[in-house]
Amino acid sequence: MKICFPVVENQGLESEVYGHFGSAPQFIVVDTRSREIRALNNSDQHHAHGACQPLKALGGQDVDAIVVGGIGAGALMGLNRAGLTVYQAQGVTIADNITCLAEDELPVLTPDRTCGGHGHGHGGGCHH
Repeated sequence: MKICFPVVENQGLESEVYGHFGSAPQFIVVDTRSREIRALNNSDQHHAHGACQPLKALGGQDVDAIVVGGIGAGALMGLNRAGLTVYQAQGVTIADNITCLAEDELPVLTPDRTCGGHGHGHGGGCHH
C-alpha cells in the first residue's frame, strides 16, 4: 500500500505529519510493503482558500491512501472521488501513523470532520 503524508520537511519515517493537507510544503509517500520512501513538493500549495486541487498537489503520484492532520471538505471529496481513502492522523510521526494504520486505529475522515478554514484550533472548524 502506498500512503501519502503531508509534511513540512523530509525526515523520512520520523517526519511529523503536517496539520493541513492543502498547505503542506511537501508530501512523503511510503510504500508499506517495500518501505520505499519518496518525497515530493506540493504542486498546489499556493491555492486560494477552498480551491485545493488535491490530485494536482500530489503531482500525479500514484497512492492508495492519505493520512492527514486536517483537510478541507473540497479536498477530501476530490480525493474520495479519485478512490482514495483519507485517514485522520493519530500519531505525531509517519512511523507512528503507519503503526496505527496497521493496528486499525486510524479513523477514516468524513465530510463532517473536515476543516472549515485555515484558523486551526481557533474556531476554524478543524477537529485536529
